[in-house]
Amino acid sequence: MSLSLSLSMAEDRDIDHLPKNSANYTALTPLGFLERAALVHPTRNSLIHGSVHYTWLQTYRRCRQLASALTKRSVTSGSTVAVIAPNVPAMYEAHFGVPMSGAVLNAVNIRLNPLTVAFLLGHSQAAVIMVDQEFYHLAEEALQIIASESKGKYKPPILIVIADKNCDQKSLEYALRRGAIEYEKFLETGDPNFAWKPPKDEWQSIALGYTSGTTASPKGVVLHHRGAYLMSLSNAVVWGMKEGAVYLWTLPMFHCNGWCFTWSLAALFGTNVCLRQVTAKGVYSAIANLGVTHFCAAPVVLNTIVNAPKDEAIIPLPRVVHVMTAGAAPPPSVLFAMSQQGFRVTHTYGLSETFGPSTICAWKPEWDSLPPDAQARMNSRQGIRYVALEGLEVVNTQNMKPVPADGMTIGEIVFRGNAVMKGYLKNPNANKEAFSGGWFHSGDLGVKHSDGYIEIKDRSKDIIISGGENISSVEVENILYQHPSIFEVSVVARPDEQWGESPCAFVTLKPGIDATDHQRVAGEIMKFSRSKMPVYWVPKSVIFGPLPKTATGKIQKHLLRAKAKEMGPVKKSRM
Repeated sequence: MSLSLSLSMAEDRDIDHLPKNSANYTALTPLGFLERAALVHPTRNSLIHGSVHYTWLQTYRRCRQLASALTKRSVTSGSTVAVIAPNVPAMYEAHFGVPMSGAVLNAVNIRLNPLTVAFLLGHSQAAVIMVDQEFYHLAEEALQIIASESKGKYKPPILIVIADKNCDQKSLEYALRRGAIEYEKFLETGDPNFAWKPPKDEWQSIALGYTSGTTASPKGVVLHHRGAYLMSLSNAVVWGMKEGAVYLWTLPMFHCNGWCFTWSLAALFGTNVCLRQVTAKGVYSAIANLGVTHFCAAPVVLNTIVNAPKDEAIIPLPRVVHVMTAGAAPPPSVLFAMSQQGFRVTHTYGLSETFGPSTICAWKPEWDSLPPDAQARMNSRQGIRYVALEGLEVVNTQNMKPVPADGMTIGEIVFRGNAVMKGYLKNPNANKEAFSGGWFHSGDLGVKHSDGYIEIKDRSKDIIISGGENISSVEVENILYQHPSIFEVSVVARPDEQWGESPCAFVTLKPGIDATDHQRVAGEIMKFSRSKMPVYWVPKSVIFGPLPKTATGKIQKHLLRAKAKEMGPVKKSRM
C-alpha cells in the first residue's frame, strides 16, 4: 500500500464503526415544521388573507388533504405540480401539500407571457396545474400552445382553479365552465388525516423554479429537501426572527419559494399575512392593523414605500418593522430613507440557484457610531455567507484563486455548499458551466473588502466598457439616486461612436416633478453627475419614463439594453 493511500485512509478514519440507523438518522425536510406548529399552537393564526383566517391546525389538515387528493390521482414521486398564483393561502399550502405527496412544486411567475409559461409547463411535464382564477386565461393560453405543438401526443394535466372573493367572479365561472376543478372541492376529495411520509433521501427534489431566461430559454432550478430545511432555519438565525413573528407577504412566494420563508414561518409558529397586490398603502395598513413585524422586498419596493404619499404612509411606525431586502443592489439613499422612517433593513443577496438569499450584510456594533449615510453605505454591501452556506468567495475566473481583500480587485462571486441547487433540469451543458471548478458560478462581479465582506459591482453582462475602462452601472446608479428629482434609475451601456460604449440612464422622476422640459431636467442630471463622478461615468443619454420590471420588482435591464441599442450609437462629438 502506498504512503499517500494509507494517509488518506487515516484521515477518513473515525474513533468507531457505528452505523447510521433509523433511530439516529433521518432525511432533513422542512415539512415536519408544519406538523410541529399544529401540535404546539393549534389555535394560533397561521394565515390571514382579508377576511379569511386559518389556524396552524387547520393549515396542517388542509395541506394533508391536498397531499391526499394528489396521491389519489397518482400524483406522487416523479410528478410536478405547477402553481400559478399570487400570494394567496393556496400558494402557501402548496409548499407543504405538494411535497407531502412526494411530488415537486413548481411555483410559476404570474407575470410571464403564455409562450414562456407553456415552455415551463412542458419542460417540467406538469401533471397538475393549480391556477388562481385571475390568471386562468394565462394557463389556458399556455396549454393551447402546448397542445398545438404536441402533434396529437398531448395529455392535458389536471386543472384546478383557486377561487378568491377579492376577484371578479366571472373569471371563476369561466374556469368552471371550461372544466377546471375548484380548489376547495379538490381538497374535499382528500383526507385531512392523511399519513404523509417524509422523503427517504434528503437529496430528493422539493421544488423547481425557473430563471428569467432573458437571453435563452429559462433554466429549471431544482432544489432539494436538505437545502430547504437548512435555509429555512438559517433565515431565522441570521435575521434574529423570534417565535410568533407576523410576516407580511410582499415578496412573491413564486420567487425562490418566498426565499424559503414559506417554511421558516411554520418553524417559528409565525403568522403569514397574504398581500395579493403590493402597494405602499397596503403595506402600511397591514403594519398598523395586523401587527406586522417582518417583510421582505426588492429595493424597488422599498423605494415605493419611502416615497409614498403622506395620506398613505403611517409615520411614525407603531413598532420597529424588520425588512429584508435582496434581488438587486440597494442604493444607499433608499436604505438611509428606510432607516429614517423607522424600518430596520437587513441586506441580503443570493440567487434562485442558492435557495434565494444566502449572504447577509451582518451589522457590526462599531457601525453604530458612524453617520447615518455612512451606515447606509456599509449596509449596502452583500456581506458574508449565511450560517447554512459552507463556501463564499470572490475569484479570478482565469485560475479560480481568491482575489485580494482590497475592496478594489474585481472577480466573480462563487458559492459552495448545501445552499446550492441540485442543478438545472435536463440541461447538462448549463450544469457543467455553472459548477466548473467545484463552485457554483453566479455571474455577478464583485470585490472583497478587508473585513471579508463582499460587495457586488455589477453583473458581468451589465459592466459598461467605455474607451477600455470598466464602469459599474450599479455605482453610477447609486450616485444618481442621490439626485432629489430621481425616483428610479437604471444605467445600461449604449453604443458610442467614439468610446465603444457609454452610460445611458433611464430615469423615472418623483411625483410632482415637472418633466415637461426633458432637455432641461436631463441637463440638470448630467451637471449633478459631473460634480459627483468621474467624467467618463457621466451618462451621455438620459431617457425618461417608467422602468420595466419583473414580478419581484427587479428592473429588467435586458429590455433597457435592447432599447439603448435600438437608439443607435452616441455620435462622436465635434471639436
